[in-house]
Amino acid sequence: MIDYFNCGKIYKKNKEVYNYRVVKFSDLENKIIPFFLKYKIEGAKYKYFQDFLQIAELMKNKVHLTQKGLVQIRKIKDGMNTGRKIY
Repeated sequence: MIDYFNCGKIYKKNKEVYNYRVVKFSDLENKIIPFFLKYKIEGAKYKYFQDFLQIAELMKNKVHLTQKGLVQIRKIKDGMNTGRKIY
């Protein structure tokens, strides 16, 4: 993945699990997000990606630099993954 996207790092979580992490916002915005917009995520992860896109847009608009913006982002984050209520 590092070679394909030309960004990110691999971190060893435990003996069998590795995490790929991208922290540079410009890499997320210009490489990772466009890839997943082109090659759609299916299933439950699609909703998580939509939340991720919403947070990325808030950050792009510098909303995260305000207290109100941080609260908004935390609210979205709290609903992701295990926090999501399935209806």
